[in-house]
Order: sequence, then structure tokens, then C-alpha cells
Amino acid sequence: MAAVFNEDELKVIGQYSMPGIYGAPDCNVPRYNYPITPKENMLRMLRGEMPLWVPNQTIDNNAIQPTVMLDAAARNFGGTDWFGIEWVFEPLTKAAMVKPGTRRLSDITNWKEELVFPDLSEIDWQKDYEENYKGRIAKDRLSYFVIVNGLFERTADLTSFEDTFCYLLEEPETLTEFYDRLVEWLIGLFKIAKDVYHTDMILFHDDMGTQISTFFSPAIFRELFLPQYTKLVQAAHDMGMFICFHSCGCIGTLMPQIIEAGFDAWEGQDSANDKKAIIEEYGKDLAQCTLYIIPEDMSDEDAIAHIHKTVDDLGVTGRFACRLRDNKTDRAVNLAEELYRYSRIRLAEAAKNK
Repeated sequence: MAAVFNEDELKVIGQYSMPGIYGAPDCNVPRYNYPITPKENMLRMLRGEMPLWVPNQTIDNNAIQPTVMLDAAARNFGGTDWFGIEWVFEPLTKAAMVKPGTRRLSDITNWKEELVFPDLSEIDWQKDYEENYKGRIAKDRLSYFVIVNGLFERTADLTSFEDTFCYLLEEPETLTEFYDRLVEWLIGLFKIAKDVYHTDMILFHDDMGTQISTFFSPAIFRELFLPQYTKLVQAAHDMGMFICFHSCGCIGTLMPQIIEAGFDAWEGQDSANDKKAIIEEYGKDLAQCTLYIIPEDMSDEDAIAHIHKTVDDLGVTGRFACRLRDNKTDRAVNLAEELYRYSRIRLAEAAKNK
């Protein structure tokens, strides 16, 4: 058992180089005098063991999203993705969307005739690793590899959301055949993530809900998506990787099947879900990760109180990690250090009381 928290743990002893993801620029973050490595701490959280502090993935993890993946480049900056879909960058939201009027497939039933799957072997992945990641992937931090455009999202991007909802009801056999091929292709990408970029965890995107509910019923998820995600999860596990399912929207009703598929963690939307209730009910079987944004207009005192409440509600379970982002650039307190300090103390108390 680690000693009780000591302020020396927050002594800066170096720095890490952080490659940017989601279009963010590269940056450097501090390396602290932690009692165990950030990687071991994150692994404890994922394995269902008690970590020493709430992992702050912003500084504790290596994030990998190579822009040689056309999907990543198009989604982050605009342009044409791997499947020929044109994306337009929207500066206000700092994100890209499918160019209005774009339709890559005339109909999902024509996917075999109209869609060409990219040949992953044509990309010089090793060159990209050597030039952009080698020497920056710190071995004492867990590495996760970001893949956007999951099964449902890919279908909507290739056709339209309206037609995709119809296909879910009218073309289950065609979708299953298409998803079989897409999953096979994605498993090839998983292998590259592991073999070339030395990935510990896949972060796999597929948004499946609105602010108030899922796009479709749990029964449709079970019929069309559960078998495919089970294959993806098994492939990741067979390669020795964890896999986290990023899915925005109010998708609490899908938690049992996300667990059944075997996902190790879920990265969900704070504003659309009762995260406390979900972690209380499902935390034993499914860890939670989140993008934890502190608003620019929140006072220092309120920001500290919010972090304490988040740790008390979610962090003390030992099944919670976050990517902490403070939108206020001139804050008088270091919220990342406060998250570490408070969670370090509270998780020690929780471990002692178990």
C-alpha cells in the first residue's frame, strides 16, 4: 500500500511531449513525482483494482491519432476521409461535419458495387511512427489509439441519417453483411495500432444517442451492433489491448449490452447522462472515462468544489478517469494538481474502508 499523500508527489521532475488529437496542437505537460507510474495507475482503474488517484488522461496517457489516417485528418480539419466522404471544418465548434448534400452511397444495398475499402498496407505506418511518435510515447504512460467513425456513424455518413434509420428496420441482412466487412477491416487497423504504435487501449467512437435518448432501441442494438462489437472487443483483447467505447448521447439503456460486448470502459457525454447512477449500477463491470471540461466563467472556488464533487461521486469508485480541460487560461489555481491531490486522499480513504 502506498504511503499517505505527500505534497512532494506534485514536484515537477520533467515533462512529457503530447502529440495532438482531435485537431489540437502538440504540447508539453508536466511529469510529476508520482508514487507509481501513471500507466500502472490507469491499468489499475481499467482492471477494476483501486488506483491511487483519478487518472487525468490529459497528462497521464499518451494519445495517438495519426493524421495519415484520412478519417482523422478529415474529421479534425476537413477534407476527404478514407471512404470518399467530404468533410467541412466549422471554426465555431472547432469540428468538422459531412459537407451538406454529400452522399457517398446511392443506397446501402449497393455498398459492394459502390464502395472501395482502403488498403491499409499502402500507408507507411512505420515511417509515420518514426517521424511523429517515436521518442514521444512515454513507456510509463498508457497509450490509447483514437478511431473515429464507428459502425452506425459510418452508415449515416455514407448515406444519410434519415435513410440509416430506415435501413436499421428494413435492411438488417444487408447491414450485417456490410458490418461484417467493416469490422474485418477495422481489426486490421487495430493490429497496426498494436504492432506499430504499441497501443495499450483503443478508443473507438460511435455516437448513438440524442440529448434525451438513443437513436434506436436496445433490441436493434442487440440484433445489429452487439455481435459486431463483440468481435471488435475480442480482437482487441486477443491483441493484449483494452478497448473503450466512446459514445455520446443519452445511452444509459445500452449499458448492459456494452458490458455484454466486453468493453472495458465507456467514454460518455456528461450533460446527457446520469453518470453517478450509471457508475453505481454498472461500475463493477464497466469503467467510465470522460472529457471533463471546466467552464471558463467558473470561479476558482466553484471549480475546486466541482472537482471535489466529481471525485466524491465518481472517482472514489476507482472506476473513473477523465481528460481534464480547464477553459480558463489565467486561473490562479492548478486544477490538474487539485484533482490529483484530492483524489489521492479520497481514494486512499476508500481503499482503507473496503
